[in-house]
Amino acid sequence: MEKSFSRAARAVAVATLAVSSLSLAAPFAEGGAKFIGNITTRGQVQSDFGTYWNQITAENECKWASIEASRGNFNFNGCDACYNWAKKNGGHFKFHALVWGSQYPNWLNGLSADETKKAITTWFDRVAKQYPDLEMIDVVNEAIKSGGSYHSGYGKNNNIIPALGGDNGNYEFVATAFKMARERWPKAILIYNDYNTFQWQINEGIDLVNKLVKQGAPVDAYGQQAHDLTDMNESNFKSALNKIQTSVKNAKGEPMPLFITEYDIGTDNDNQQKQRYSEQIPAFWESPQVAGITLWGYVYGATWTTNGNSGIIKNGSDRPAMKWMKEYFGNPSNVAKGKNTTGLIGGEGYEPPEPVPQEPFKGTALAIPGKIEVEDYDKNGVGEGNTSYSDDYTNDGGSKYRDGDGVDLYDEGTGVVLGMTKTGEWLEYTVEVAKDAEYTIVTSGAAGGTSAAIKYYIDDKAVTDEIKIDQTADNKWDVYKDFSAKTTKITAGKHVLKLEITGDYANVDYFTFVEGDVASTGGNGGNTAQTGDNGNTAQAGDNGGDSQIGGNDEEPPAAIGAGFKYDPNALQDYYVFDQQGVRLGVLSAYGFEAATEILQSSSAVKKSGVYYLRNRFTGAMQSVRVVR
Repeated sequence: MEKSFSRAARAVAVATLAVSSLSLAAPFAEGGAKFIGNITTRGQVQSDFGTYWNQITAENECKWASIEASRGNFNFNGCDACYNWAKKNGGHFKFHALVWGSQYPNWLNGLSADETKKAITTWFDRVAKQYPDLEMIDVVNEAIKSGGSYHSGYGKNNNIIPALGGDNGNYEFVATAFKMARERWPKAILIYNDYNTFQWQINEGIDLVNKLVKQGAPVDAYGQQAHDLTDMNESNFKSALNKIQTSVKNAKGEPMPLFITEYDIGTDNDNQQKQRYSEQIPAFWESPQVAGITLWGYVYGATWTTNGNSGIIKNGSDRPAMKWMKEYFGNPSNVAKGKNTTGLIGGEGYEPPEPVPQEPFKGTALAIPGKIEVEDYDKNGVGEGNTSYSDDYTNDGGSKYRDGDGVDLYDEGTGVVLGMTKTGEWLEYTVEVAKDAEYTIVTSGAAGGTSAAIKYYIDDKAVTDEIKIDQTADNKWDVYKDFSAKTTKITAGKHVLKLEITGDYANVDYFTFVEGDVASTGGNGGNTAQTGDNGNTAQAGDNGGDSQIGGNDEEPPAAIGAGFKYDPNALQDYYVFDQQGVRLGVLSAYGFEAATEILQSSSAVKKSGVYYLRNRFTGAMQSVRVVR
């Protein structure tokens, strides 16, 4: 099928344009390496759709509940409209979605596992009969398990999980669905799709997809709904994207292709929306691993966010984000920057990059004996085994010393320290050992809890026992003391030293190798950096200073009832605040109960305390206690 729009089709689209003050000569991605798509608007394909977009996803019209509202009676009219638009205009169509714990037919509730399996099989077979040549399919939607629940309503009044083989901790039911889809669509791109995967459940999403691949599930791509990017600053966003791209592997062990499936920036703040677009869209467009980008609506007032404020055309005029899109993609040199080496959607076959070893941060190996600042860990290399640290994606400490990395660095102690650590995280350093010897390592550390501990390795072999970082008086994180430990014999020459966190919340300033039993380095005299707690107040990036928990300057609750229907059972957006009123980000969930579970189990929240959730639509608030 020809993948470019005909000039005649574009002429018709431009002629019928009525909602935008400006027009393009072609869709944004015309001539590019990947598509830029969108969804239906209030159940319809707008007459101006092809003016901007060359891929379509039905917002609701292809979901099981929409097609088979009563058992055995199938209505594909709405889904057909999207499928036929793509066929007629040379665009791409994605079927959304086959299996989902939400928006399935009500009659499925209460069926036995056997009857549910029959119903699911009939559903798959009927879709395959209607659309035997599907190009892309969201096979399973929103199955990440956080806390005791799944992202959507699997197992709540339904037997979807046992019908598809159960879940023994490896998402077996999801793997079954993918195998069923491959039997019916041997050439389709099969996608797993989920939300909160950039911020709140980045690790859980990576774990799910990798578990599917290990079971032999035919997952071709990982779909990122990307609803959680409104409050992510550029550094944190790029770190998250890099982590996802390097952590999710296909069956060959190569990086798995990604689709950005439901991108939206829901805010009435024009400048913030434009800023996020200008930071994030080029990163997706220029990433060789991203095979396509779909925005989740474009007309203000007609999207799922509060008052439809993710729309980029408002009252017939382009919002600044839309103007930026036209400027960026109107420049042929920017269009040419688009890369797609996934082998999907016309992309070139993927060729893994040549491996590049990690290297010393300051260009030369650090000397042993000698003092090593914790922040001077190696620069990352490229490829398996060439990563210099393992941490979550955000630099919560806010230090600019290694801006862009995900390590939690803080400006305190004697300069820069490592903080907000969790068990299993590590940093590596290329070192030059002067001579064969046993050494004493003196670590300047601090802890506000009882579990903090660390351990040192040389070339992945432990050279110390676990070193306990004692809790300081009054739980002050910023009071640093010396903790000494003897090493086993270390041979002369170049090695890779690893500092591993073996107990949560160990802060480290620096460590000094001293030959023999000398256990004093002069220390730092218990230097205290006065930063309040440990300086660990999470930064909301550049969110325009929206730090008041009770403030609701973007989406006032009074807007409810102004022609916009609120559905309490639908996916909701929630602002997350800490006790200081700093907005930490936006998460999505099906109600406060689910949002609470996500927040309490999220690896993005590293510090115990009380946090607050605020529904972006209603303004309703709820406190959540997190224990770490």
